[in-house]
Amino acid sequence: MAARPSWRCRVCGAAWPCSPARLALLGEYREDRIGLLIYLATLLYEATGDLPGQAGHDRLTDRFITWARAR
Repeated sequence: MAARPSWRCRVCGAAWPCSPARLALLGEYREDRIGLLIYLATLLYEATGDLPGQAGHDRLTDRFITWARAR
């Protein structure tokens, strides 16, 4: 899970979701990609309030959601 309000990984310090977090989430939601996207969208909404200085909403969308879309 991310350390808030910085949204950095509590383990490695990288921007959350980092690679290990993404792999864990994909495994946890293996059978429920829509559920994963809903969960990530909720976190994106929360992060938008915590990270008002982030360079644009698109950057946060890529960070939180785009990677999790079905390929």
